[in-house]
Amino acid sequence: ILTFFFYTAYHLSRKPISIVKSPLNHPVVFGTTGSMDQLFFFPLFLSLFISLDQDNYQNLFGYIDNCFLVAYAIGMFFSGMFGERLPLRYYLTSGMLLSGLFTSLFGLGFYWNIHSLWYYCLMQALNGLVQTTGWPAVVACVGNWFGKGKRGFIMGVWNSHTSVGNILGSLIAGAFVSSAWGMSFIVPGIIIAAMGIICFFFLVESKLSLEDEEREPLLRNSANNEEIFNNHTSAVVEAVEEQAEAISFCGALRIPGVVEFSLCLLFAKLVSYTFLYWLPLYIANVANFDAKSAGDMSTLFDVGGILGGILAGVVSDYTGGRATTCCVMLIVAAPMVSMPVIMYNIMLLVCGALVNGPYALITTAVSADLGTHECLRGNAKALSTVTAIIDGTGSIGAAIGPLLAGLISPTGWNNVFYMLISADVLACLLLCRLVFKEVRGWCGYTTRQRG
Repeated sequence: ILTFFFYTAYHLSRKPISIVKSPLNHPVVFGTTGSMDQLFFFPLFLSLFISLDQDNYQNLFGYIDNCFLVAYAIGMFFSGMFGERLPLRYYLTSGMLLSGLFTSLFGLGFYWNIHSLWYYCLMQALNGLVQTTGWPAVVACVGNWFGKGKRGFIMGVWNSHTSVGNILGSLIAGAFVSSAWGMSFIVPGIIIAAMGIICFFFLVESKLSLEDEEREPLLRNSANNEEIFNNHTSAVVEAVEEQAEAISFCGALRIPGVVEFSLCLLFAKLVSYTFLYWLPLYIANVANFDAKSAGDMSTLFDVGGILGGILAGVVSDYTGGRATTCCVMLIVAAPMVSMPVIMYNIMLLVCGALVNGPYALITTAVSADLGTHECLRGNAKALSTVTAIIDGTGSIGAAIGPLLAGLISPTGWNNVFYMLISADVLACLLLCRLVFKEVRGWCGYTTRQRG
């Protein structure tokens, strides 16, 4: 429950930037030049650009998005290694407090009347770096508590925090976007910082840490226990310490399936984050909705994402085919993303389920499975690193998708959807070997062991 609310706060603080885009292109007369009125597009926090016009504002939004996403993608590859070597409670706490600080500083630019694009880019980049503390740490915590049996279902339900955070972030940002956009960032910043304080006082990282806390008074108060411990368990302690050595980056890459699922997530997350950052603006432009209505309607996509994540987890638990489940959902999603989903609420729900289902499954149950793979021989110190590699690779796609959408959207939204379809097809192709292996297993074939 704690990790659910922690990562809800992480996503809640990421969402406002997509909501404030919708009203950023309202035409306003800034002044006159000779006898001609100069008409510019009023861009809220980008109003500092007197040269901003209808032709380049979408590109600038793409650059601001990418400051966060590129920093997040780069930082994620290192975050997992830090997470394996530092106490998760302290790691999460520091990440949430810093994320709250940078999110709030972004919003304070409204009240401080800051007119520098680089200030907002810097805040986004710094926020992207500290947000990498979240995912490897919360997945490692949940992986420490739950076994593999029903991991798909448990993590499918638990992973709804992503969509819940997006929904709450949209609603909070939408409440302030038309009056004082700065509060669209300050309020989420305060929320995630408050969750960081709760994390510091209440998070228990694993069953082992809980058992250690319960056993500590007994060991402290009993000399006999100390003597028994010293005489009979030194060899066991040495073995545990040897097993608990954190895995290297290259060692994690050699785990079977890590590379395929990482590259698949790159394209799956490209699609998901393009919707995350551009769907409200698309709805506002095409359906002529106001900013608040567009933001509210876009939450249906996230509601579908909750259902898709749970469905993917249940099906993959029942069939034992994580790769096949992802592949089937991606194949069905490919034509869906090009349909006029804004016209039908049910279509928006279905599209959200099909797009976010594979993304949710790979980042949760698949990451936990690979982080506790049998080839690791019980070493639990790989979970955070494997999770970071998979999500870090996916985050490269998350950075590329919104940037490409910003560059392509001026040529027409249909071209953006063609890009998304291509990404879905590539994600399916990358899973072909694993799907073939799973199908062979269902047909009774066994894989010959190497070495």
